Amino acid sequence: MSVRQIVLDTETTGLDTAEGHRIIEIGCIELMNRRPSGNNFHQYLCPDREIDEGALAVHGISSEFLADKPRFKDVVHDFLGYVKGAELVIHNAAFDVGFLDYELQLSGNNFGCINDFCAVLDTLALARQKHPGQRNDLDALCRRYEIDNSQRSLHGALLDAEILADVYLAMSGGQTRLLLDEGEPNPETAATGATRERRAGMVLKVIRPSEDELDQHRAWLERLERESGKCLWHQLEDA
Repeated sequence: MSVRQIVLDTETTGLDTAEGHRIIEIGCIELMNRRPSGNNFHQYLCPDREIDEGALAVHGISSEFLADKPRFKDVVHDFLGYVKGAELVIHNAAFDVGFLDYELQLSGNNFGCINDFCAVLDTLALARQKHPGQRNDLDALCRRYEIDNSQRSLHGALLDAEILADVYLAMSGGQTRLLLDEGEPNPETAATGATRERRAGMVLKVIRPSEDELDQHRAWLERLERESGKCLWHQLEDA
Protein backbone atom coordinates (compact mmCIF):
# COMPACT_ATOMS: atom_id res chain seq x y z
CA MET A 1 0.00 0.00 0.00
CA SER A 2 1.40 3.39 -0.97
CA VAL A 3 2.00 5.92 1.79
CA ARG A 4 1.23 9.46 0.66
CA GLN A 5 2.60 12.37 2.64
CA ILE A 6 2.51 16.06 1.81
CA VAL A 7 5.15 18.35 3.30
CA LEU A 8 3.41 21.72 3.68
CA ASP A 9 4.38 25.26 4.55
CA THR A 10 2.56 28.59 4.42
CA GLU A 11 3.44 32.26 4.48
CA THR A 12 1.03 34.73 6.03
CA THR A 13 0.31 38.43 6.49
CA GLY A 14 1.04 38.17 10.22
CA LEU A 15 1.08 35.88 13.20
CA ASP A 16 -2.48 35.71 14.52
CA THR A 17 -5.78 34.84 12.86
CA ALA A 18 -7.54 36.61 15.74
CA GLU A 19 -6.25 39.84 14.16
CA GLY A 20 -7.58 38.82 10.75
CA HIS A 21 -4.27 37.71 9.29
CA ARG A 22 -4.43 35.53 6.19
CA ILE A 23 -2.42 33.01 4.17
CA ILE A 24 -0.60 34.48 1.18
CA GLU A 25 1.37 31.45 -0.02
CA ILE A 26 0.96 27.66 0.19
CA GLY A 27 3.76 25.29 -0.80
CA CYS A 28 3.43 21.50 -0.82
CA ILE A 29 5.85 18.69 -1.68
CA GLU A 30 4.31 15.25 -2.23
CA LEU A 31 6.14 12.17 -0.93
CA MET A 32 5.09 8.71 -2.07
CA ASN A 33 6.62 6.00 0.09
CA ARG A 34 9.15 8.60 1.34
CA ARG A 35 10.22 9.62 -2.16
CA PRO A 36 9.44 13.00 -3.80
CA SER A 37 6.95 12.36 -6.59
CA GLY A 38 7.15 15.73 -8.35
CA ASN A 39 3.38 16.20 -7.89
CA ASN A 40 3.64 19.43 -5.91
CA PHE A 41 1.20 22.24 -5.14
CA HIS A 42 2.17 25.90 -5.04
CA GLN A 43 -0.09 28.93 -4.89
CA TYR A 44 0.21 32.62 -4.04
CA LEU A 45 -2.96 34.17 -2.63
CA CYS A 46 -4.42 37.67 -2.43
CA PRO A 47 -5.24 38.30 1.27
CA ASP A 48 -7.40 41.43 0.84
CA ARG A 49 -5.51 43.11 3.68
CA GLU A 50 -2.17 44.71 4.41
CA ILE A 51 0.91 42.66 5.32
CA ASP A 52 2.58 43.38 8.65
CA GLU A 53 6.05 44.87 8.35
CA GLY A 54 7.50 42.07 10.44
CA ALA A 55 6.01 39.42 8.17
CA LEU A 56 7.18 41.27 5.05
CA ALA A 57 10.72 41.30 6.43
CA VAL A 58 10.55 37.51 6.81
CA HIS A 59 9.15 36.47 3.42
CA GLY A 60 9.49 39.58 1.23
CA ILE A 61 6.11 39.04 -0.47
CA SER A 62 4.48 42.41 -1.14
CA SER A 63 0.83 43.41 -1.41
CA GLU A 64 1.53 44.68 -4.93
CA PHE A 65 2.79 41.26 -6.00
CA LEU A 66 -0.32 39.57 -4.59
CA ALA A 67 -2.87 42.03 -5.98
CA ASP A 68 -3.75 39.91 -9.04
CA LYS A 69 -3.50 36.51 -7.35
CA PRO A 70 -6.57 34.37 -6.59
CA ARG A 71 -8.26 34.31 -3.19
CA PHE A 72 -8.14 31.18 -1.03
CA LYS A 73 -11.83 30.54 -1.76
CA ASP A 74 -10.95 30.42 -5.48
CA VAL A 75 -8.50 27.52 -5.02
CA VAL A 76 -10.01 25.77 -1.98
CA HIS A 77 -11.48 22.87 -3.97
CA ASP A 78 -8.18 22.25 -5.79
CA PHE A 79 -6.25 22.42 -2.51
CA LEU A 80 -8.56 20.09 -0.58
CA GLY A 81 -8.63 17.65 -3.47
CA TYR A 82 -4.83 17.62 -3.45
CA VAL A 83 -4.37 17.00 0.30
CA LYS A 84 -7.37 14.71 0.87
CA GLY A 85 -6.40 11.36 2.36
CA ALA A 86 -2.72 12.25 2.81
CA GLU A 87 -0.68 12.90 5.94
CA LEU A 88 0.45 16.52 6.17
CA VAL A 89 4.01 16.96 7.42
CA ILE A 90 4.33 20.46 8.93
CA HIS A 91 6.91 22.17 11.15
CA ASN A 92 5.09 23.81 14.08
CA ALA A 93 1.82 22.42 12.74
CA ALA A 94 -0.43 24.36 15.12
CA PHE A 95 0.44 27.60 13.31
CA ASP A 96 -0.23 26.43 9.74
CA VAL A 97 -3.24 24.29 10.67
CA GLY A 98 -4.75 27.24 12.55
CA PHE A 99 -4.44 29.44 9.46
CA LEU A 100 -5.77 26.72 7.15
CA ASP A 101 -8.79 26.17 9.40
CA TYR A 102 -9.38 29.93 9.46
CA GLU A 103 -9.27 30.13 5.67
CA LEU A 104 -11.68 27.18 5.40
CA GLN A 105 -14.04 28.94 7.78
CA LEU A 106 -13.93 32.15 5.74
CA SER A 107 -14.54 30.22 2.52
CA GLY A 108 -18.00 29.14 3.66
CA ASN A 109 -19.74 25.97 2.43
CA ASN A 110 -19.16 24.28 5.81
CA PHE A 111 -15.79 22.85 4.82
CA GLY A 112 -14.97 22.00 8.45
CA CYS A 113 -11.29 21.82 9.40
CA ILE A 114 -8.18 20.45 7.75
CA ASN A 115 -8.16 17.38 10.02
CA ASP A 116 -11.43 16.32 8.40
CA PHE A 117 -9.48 15.76 5.17
CA CYS A 118 -6.08 14.48 6.26
CA ALA A 119 -3.87 13.55 9.21
CA VAL A 120 -1.16 15.90 10.48
CA LEU A 121 2.39 15.13 11.63
CA ASP A 122 4.23 17.92 13.46
CA THR A 123 7.97 17.75 12.78
CA LEU A 124 8.65 20.29 15.54
CA ALA A 125 7.17 17.88 18.09
CA LEU A 126 9.18 15.05 16.51
CA ALA A 127 12.39 17.12 16.69
CA ARG A 128 11.80 18.04 20.33
CA GLN A 129 11.31 14.37 21.14
CA LYS A 130 14.53 13.38 19.38
CA HIS A 131 16.60 16.41 20.48
CA PRO A 132 15.28 17.62 23.84
CA GLY A 133 16.73 20.85 25.16
CA GLN A 134 18.17 21.86 21.79
CA ARG A 135 17.12 24.41 19.19
CA ASN A 136 14.75 22.74 16.76
CA ASP A 137 13.80 25.45 14.29
CA LEU A 138 14.25 24.59 10.62
CA ASP A 139 17.64 26.31 10.29
CA ALA A 140 18.99 24.48 13.35
CA LEU A 141 17.77 21.14 12.01
CA CYS A 142 19.42 21.85 8.66
CA ARG A 143 22.74 22.37 10.44
CA ARG A 144 22.25 19.25 12.55
CA TYR A 145 21.43 17.02 9.58
CA GLU A 146 23.86 18.76 7.19
CA ILE A 147 21.14 19.89 4.77
CA ASP A 148 21.94 22.81 2.48
CA ASN A 149 19.63 25.76 3.10
CA SER A 150 21.93 28.43 1.69
CA GLN A 151 19.19 29.67 -0.66
CA ARG A 152 16.96 30.51 2.30
CA SER A 153 17.78 34.22 2.66
CA LEU A 154 14.03 34.85 2.83
CA HIS A 155 11.30 32.43 3.80
CA GLY A 156 9.15 31.01 1.01
CA ALA A 157 6.47 28.35 1.37
CA LEU A 158 7.61 26.08 -1.46
CA LEU A 159 11.33 26.43 -0.69
CA ASP A 160 10.73 25.81 3.02
CA ALA A 161 8.58 22.77 2.20
CA GLU A 162 11.41 21.37 0.06
CA ILE A 163 13.92 21.92 2.87
CA LEU A 164 11.54 20.45 5.45
CA ALA A 165 11.07 17.36 3.27
CA ASP A 166 14.83 16.76 3.38
CA VAL A 167 14.91 17.38 7.14
CA TYR A 168 11.96 15.09 7.79
CA LEU A 169 13.41 12.22 5.76
CA ALA A 170 16.76 12.55 7.54
CA MET A 171 15.20 12.92 10.98
CA SER A 172 12.78 10.02 10.58
CA GLY A 173 15.24 7.48 9.28
CA GLY A 174 17.34 8.91 6.47
CA GLN A 175 17.36 6.28 3.77
CA THR A 176 14.07 5.44 2.09
CA ARG A 177 15.18 1.89 1.19
CA LEU A 178 18.54 0.19 1.47
CA LEU A 179 18.03 -1.95 -1.68
CA LEU A 180 15.69 -1.87 -4.66
CA ASP A 181 12.74 -4.22 -4.33
CA GLU A 182 13.20 -7.59 -6.01
CA GLY A 183 11.93 -7.39 -9.55
CA GLU A 184 11.75 -3.59 -9.63
CA PRO A 185 13.33 -2.22 -12.82
CA ASN A 186 16.51 -0.23 -12.39
CA PRO A 187 16.15 3.08 -14.27
CA GLU A 188 19.69 2.63 -15.62
CA THR A 189 18.91 -0.78 -17.18
CA ALA A 190 15.17 -0.61 -17.84
CA ALA A 191 15.71 0.30 -21.50
CA THR A 192 17.35 -3.04 -22.35
CA GLY A 193 17.83 -6.49 -20.86
CA ALA A 194 21.27 -6.82 -22.43
CA THR A 195 23.03 -5.13 -19.50
CA ARG A 196 21.73 -7.75 -17.06
CA GLU A 197 22.87 -10.57 -19.38
CA ARG A 198 26.36 -9.08 -19.68
CA ARG A 199 26.64 -8.76 -15.92
CA ALA A 200 25.87 -12.47 -15.47
CA GLY A 201 29.24 -13.41 -16.96
CA MET A 202 31.30 -10.68 -15.36
CA VAL A 203 34.04 -11.32 -12.83
CA LEU A 204 34.06 -8.42 -10.42
CA LYS A 205 37.20 -7.32 -8.65
CA VAL A 206 36.76 -7.18 -4.87
CA ILE A 207 38.54 -4.32 -3.12
CA ARG A 208 38.54 -4.83 0.63
CA PRO A 209 38.66 -1.82 2.98
CA SER A 210 41.66 -1.05 5.14
CA GLU A 211 41.41 -1.02 8.93
CA ASP A 212 41.44 2.81 8.85
CA GLU A 213 38.56 2.83 6.36
CA LEU A 214 36.63 0.35 8.52
CA ASP A 215 37.14 2.56 11.58
CA GLN A 216 35.84 5.59 9.65
CA HIS A 217 32.85 3.55 8.48
CA ARG A 218 32.01 2.44 12.02
CA ALA A 219 32.28 6.01 13.29
CA TRP A 220 29.94 7.21 10.56
CA LEU A 221 27.38 4.50 11.40
CA GLU A 222 27.52 5.42 15.10
CA ARG A 223 26.91 9.08 14.23
CA LEU A 224 24.01 8.13 11.97
CA GLU A 225 22.44 6.06 14.75
CA ARG A 226 22.86 8.88 17.30
CA GLU A 227 21.23 11.45 15.03
CA SER A 228 18.46 9.38 13.46
CA GLY A 229 17.81 6.85 16.22
CA LYS A 230 17.94 4.00 13.69
CA CYS A 231 20.71 2.57 11.53
CA LEU A 232 19.61 -0.06 8.99
CA TRP A 233 23.18 -1.28 8.56
CA HIS A 234 23.40 -2.25 12.22
CA GLN A 235 20.07 -4.04 11.96
CA LEU A 236 21.37 -6.06 9.01
CA GLU A 237 24.56 -6.92 10.90
CA ASP A 238 22.50 -8.15 13.88
CA ALA A 239 20.14 -10.20 11.71
